[in-house]
Amino acid sequence: MSNLNETPRSNRLHIALFGKTNAGKSSIINALTGQNIALVSDIKGTTTDPVYKSMEILPLGPVVLIDTAGLDDETELGELRKKKTMDVLNKADIALVIIDSSAGISTFDIETIEEIKSKNIPVIAVLNKLDIKDIDSAASKELEDRLKIKIIKASACKNIGIDDIKTELIKSIPEEEDKFRIVGDLISPGDFVVLVTPIDKAAPKGRLILPQQQVIRDILESDAVSIVTKEYELRETLENLNKKPRLVITDSQAFLKVSADTPKDILLTSFSILLARNKGDLTELVKGAKAINRLKDGDKILISEACTHHRQSDDIGKVKIPRWLRQSTGKDLSFEFSSGFSFPDNLKDYALVVHCAGCMLNRKAMLHRIYSAVEAGIPIVNYGVLIAYVHGILERALKPFPAAKFAFEEE
Repeated sequence: MSNLNETPRSNRLHIALFGKTNAGKSSIINALTGQNIALVSDIKGTTTDPVYKSMEILPLGPVVLIDTAGLDDETELGELRKKKTMDVLNKADIALVIIDSSAGISTFDIETIEEIKSKNIPVIAVLNKLDIKDIDSAASKELEDRLKIKIIKASACKNIGIDDIKTELIKSIPEEEDKFRIVGDLISPGDFVVLVTPIDKAAPKGRLILPQQQVIRDILESDAVSIVTKEYELRETLENLNKKPRLVITDSQAFLKVSADTPKDILLTSFSILLARNKGDLTELVKGAKAINRLKDGDKILISEACTHHRQSDDIGKVKIPRWLRQSTGKDLSFEFSSGFSFPDNLKDYALVVHCAGCMLNRKAMLHRIYSAVEAGIPIVNYGVLIAYVHGILERALKPFPAAKFAFEEE
């Protein structure tokens, strides 16, 4: 069971390890973490599907290490594993390509590096097994200059070069990963921010849901004041404050009541819309909402969630959103549902994708999902944007975000 005090996986730097079978990817993971957490064996193919390990690596901090299957298995099963391995690129922030120095640098290794670079992912090559055989320094330097990447010589079993890998990883961290912000740029020190968090049967026992926790943390880091209340206490809460709050943030399902109880001169938005901006492309999701007006009888809608959970009798994805869409459009729509780390292969069969807030995905993975839909010509919207739209309050909820509001107002 995960520790609720740990940094969520979605907020961790994702480091993926790629390479040929038995190049030593799992051994490098064990050396980086100082623990035997990855299975190591001389038998090829020990790692089959990608394995995700949430770890704390000093001085990097909280990361997710993704141990992938070898890419050189040419069997039918190997091709399936290769597809799953390369899918990892859709969520990796940094890639390590592990090369067996005793076997030399192959054309296959170079092609792997070039494919990762084509995705604009920072990549570091590690020549592992230095204790068995070293590679000519001139040859590795020539390759380093040609591919414009850093090549590090290492031995996982002798702990050689491991600190060099960590140093290079720190240099390669994308700037946007340096600090996790959701609402901090919208508020100033000393501001009051009111958070409306309904406590119903879907709320987890003994704690708040992840987006609410993340927003509170961001407010505290901004030296502002978070005031948490339920939707039925909001009006009284606002009346008792000694100054006007800078912002009211609500759970999307309480949007209508919160909008009615929040004076028009106070900015209002939702946790889901903030997550849409932080994790993805809010403007693109707003365009997706506008596509709701173009839905026709018989259109298929995909409702996609990044994680699985126990569904309640009035589940937001399974029940409420389909009901709101039918009521809003007056159309006879059909709905299909998916959960997990990828979309169905038949994405082009749908007229609209409705996605959850993506709190369990990192930004890289969420953007990949959005742009996969856009490239397929399918509009995509998330829960919070859709709920505000069908209830006629999206324009107000977008007021803190001028670019997205402009996209909404465009014809």
